[in-house]
Parts: sequence; structure tokens; C-alpha cells
Amino acid sequence: MPFRIVRNDITKMETDAIVNTANDYPTVGTGCDHAVYEAAGFSELLDYRVKNVGFVPEGDVFLTPGFHLPAKHIIHAVSPHYYDGKHGEEKLLRSCYRKSLRLAAEQGFRSVAFPLISTGGFGYPKEEGMRIAVDEIHAFLLNSDMQVYLVVFDSKATQMGKNLYPDLEAYIDQNYVEEKHREEYNPALYAGRERQKRPSGIFPGTAGHMPHDAAPAAFREERETTVPFAYEPVMMYDLDDSEEEDMRDGQALSSIASAAFGIDSDQYDDAIEEMERKLRERIEHMTDTFSEYLLYLIKKKGMKNSDAYKGALLDKKVFSKIKNNRNYHPEKRTALRLCIGANLNLDESKDLLSRAGYALSPCDKTDIIFSYFIEKKFYDLTELDIQLEEHGEPCIII
Repeated sequence: MPFRIVRNDITKMETDAIVNTANDYPTVGTGCDHAVYEAAGFSELLDYRVKNVGFVPEGDVFLTPGFHLPAKHIIHAVSPHYYDGKHGEEKLLRSCYRKSLRLAAEQGFRSVAFPLISTGGFGYPKEEGMRIAVDEIHAFLLNSDMQVYLVVFDSKATQMGKNLYPDLEAYIDQNYVEEKHREEYNPALYAGRERQKRPSGIFPGTAGHMPHDAAPAAFREERETTVPFAYEPVMMYDLDDSEEEDMRDGQALSSIASAAFGIDSDQYDDAIEEMERKLRERIEHMTDTFSEYLLYLIKKKGMKNSDAYKGALLDKKVFSKIKNNRNYHPEKRTALRLCIGANLNLDESKDLLSRAGYALSPCDKTDIIFSYFIEKKFYDLTELDIQLEEHGEPCIII
């Protein structure tokens, strides 16, 4: 794949070129700029720029040797400082990406690694900077097979990756069931219908549980096959006279719930009220299209549309198409991004995806990792794509 998001130190990338965030005058800045000079050879690189390059305006680029870097060359993109987004910052930042990629192509480079230009000491908001980077790299790769890396490396992102990784591995192990699914289920049976297995030890026509070995042979054989329904054990209660009278008066449900499930009557009533609320909500919006339901969820969460599309790293024009066309049908990865951008929970995500004809599969590792991020409320698309990359799955951003 010609585009990858990786967690690494850009000075360690073994590519034909890396891109550096440079100043307009031949001075060394903080962050990425300082790290590149240190790794390449501070004096050698600075002397080269002073003697051979000099002043370069914001939005332009220039080329130097890589000196002591693993990369053979450095493309220096003179990066814009962010003020308020109203001083041409976006135009200059896009120029940095476009001209860097154009220079790499002119030089015949086969691989190039970018940092998130301007999002460090230059102050550009990370989500906006990421969206612009993805837009420009994507546009370039429509007509090129160059390998482009977007390198994410900061203490916050690195620490986040370290913290979530063990839990993510356990989550994948628990939920990624493709091989088990293939072994246990016969796809020829009940095609297209929901398949469940009977709980162990419960057989039709028997009271309570029966050891498997004691079950009739026909039931033992049937238990090993896939069936389109499941038998559930039923709890029975013997009511005394007073309880029967309460039941007739409609006053015993919460008492039975308390005894059966360990919850008090207030919790039971609250649960019933919440269930009824959700049911009313589903009925009210049952005919919503993907576009209509997305806009409803954004409003429900008290978000602005701009919060959602920026969090999804989508261009405003793309979101406008979704907003203004009630029958818009997005690609699945666009729908997944919008679930992240709108900060949806897992039920909301499944419901929204279903309106575009998609589902989250237990046999798809991308869907499993996405579900993990949603459940943990990690609404960070950059980190999500890094984890997909590290697990051998394609990115959803591009």
C-alpha cells in the first residue's frame, strides 16, 4: 500500500527522503526541526543551508543531503505558523505538502516520510493538520505509486499506544473469532439466517439441565449442529397467596426483579423507563437514512457539524454532500470515520452503519479494532490507523 501511518521517530526512517518542518531564515527551530539537525549533523546541515539556500518563504520547500541520517535526502518544508486560521495558514500548509511531494517525484524518489507539518511548535491544530496531510497525500497518490509515510511521534501518542496495546491484544483475542467461527459453524445450514447454538446441557422436552452423555442420542447429535434459535432456561417461582394478590394488582414485578437479579425497585423502574425511551427513539427514527440519522446523533450529543467532520478528518465539502443528500451512501471507511468523529457509542455506531448497509463483523480484524476504540471512547483516528497498521490492516483514513 502506498500510504502508511506509522509511530516512529522520523529521523530513524530509512526512506529516500524525509520531510522537515523548517524556518524561513537559516535558523534551527524546536521540535522536529531541531531533532533532524541533531541526527543529521547539526553543523554540517546548518552550514549547508547558510551557504547554499538562505531565505525561503513559507509554503516553499528546498532540498539538502541527509548527511548522517538513514534517509539520503531531506526535503525542508518552510512551515506556516498558526494564528487563528484566518491568515492563509491552510493554503500555506497545503503548499508544503504539495511542493514536497512534487519535489520528491521530480527527484525520482521512491519513498518519502512526512511528519505532521506545523502541528508541533508551529501551533497548527492536530486534527486540522492531519486532515490536510491526508487530503494532499491522497490527491498525489491518485497518479503516483510512491511509498508515502506519515510519521506520528510525540510523547502523548506514544504513551497512549503503550497503554492501550495490552488491552487491545486481549480484546482482539477475545472477539476475533474467524477461525473458531469457521470450525463451529456450517455455512451450508440456514444460509442468511441468524445462527446460535443451544446452551450446553439444555435439551427440548427435558426439565432443567441434563448431562450431555445422558441426553438422547438424537439430541446429542442435534446439539452439535447449528440451529436458528436457542433454548433458554426459564425461571419459575412459587407464589404464596399474598404474592399472588400483589401480582393481580400489578405490584410485584419490581419485587421479582429484585429477587431474581439483585436490583432494587427504583433501579428496575429506571431501567424500564430507559428501555421505553430508547424504544420510542428507535421508532421515531426507524425510517431515517444514514444522512438523517447521523445529523440527528450529532445534534443529540450537543455537537456542531464541524466538530464531527473535523473529528472524522473529513473535508467540509465531503460532509456537505452527506448533509445535503438524504440518500447519500458513503463508503464503509467513511462511515467508520464519522462514528469516531461524532463520538458514538457501540450501539449508535452499529445502528448508523446499518443504515448504509454495513455491519461490524466478528470475523474482520478492522471491525474488531474499531469496536475496541468505540467501547473505550478513544476517539482518535490517528491512533486507530496506527493500530490498524501495526496489526497488518489497511488504514481507514485513506
